[in-house]
Amino acid sequence: MIPPHRVVLLAGPSGSGKSYIARQTGLPVLCLDDFYKDGDDPTLPRRNGQIDWESPDSWDAEAAVEVIDQLVRHGRAEVPVYAINKDRRVATRRFELASSPLFVAEGIFAAEIVEECRRRGLLAGAYALRRPRSATFLRRLVRDLAEQRKAPRVLLRRSMALLRAEPAVLRRQTGLGAEAARGRDVLRRVAGLLAAGHPPRTG
Repeated sequence: MIPPHRVVLLAGPSGSGKSYIARQTGLPVLCLDDFYKDGDDPTLPRRNGQIDWESPDSWDAEAAVEVIDQLVRHGRAEVPVYAINKDRRVATRRFELASSPLFVAEGIFAAEIVEECRRRGLLAGAYALRRPRSATFLRRLVRDLAEQRKAPRVLLRRSMALLRAEPAVLRRQTGLGAEAARGRDVLRRVAGLLAAGHPPRTG
């Protein structure tokens, strides 16, 4: 039996515009940042005595895949709501696809689940956003300051570190199966999937 929905995974460095491009598709959007582990989780990775939130091990990949599986097969699921400034999940919410054949799951760790989503037959496409590093740096810093995610000094230090790490992040994401693409290319590919009737209609 062909599932009635499929997921488009959208990865990319922090601040690359994943949320914006996801909304531009016009599809339902699942925010994968809501699957970060709580700040008191003993399995959180650490670096220099501090929690390493840039590590995939700070994120609950298994829970994210299970929710995506439910959405693909049933069109609805309960999803967590994560408060980054509190380092924890603060609520849950109902997420429904209605009649949409596709939905986007976006987040910095989206590429980590490409292979598992493909293995389960959930995947329509997987992309890693790329854009000029200076633009990503500014976008990320402005966003984080506006949302008061952490103290300004911490955010600036983090943004500088992410700027240096960005090429390695993209290499990892493409190595995990996400296709490097600019925002306009992602939108064009998603439009092509919809025009082709993906997932295939039954009956």
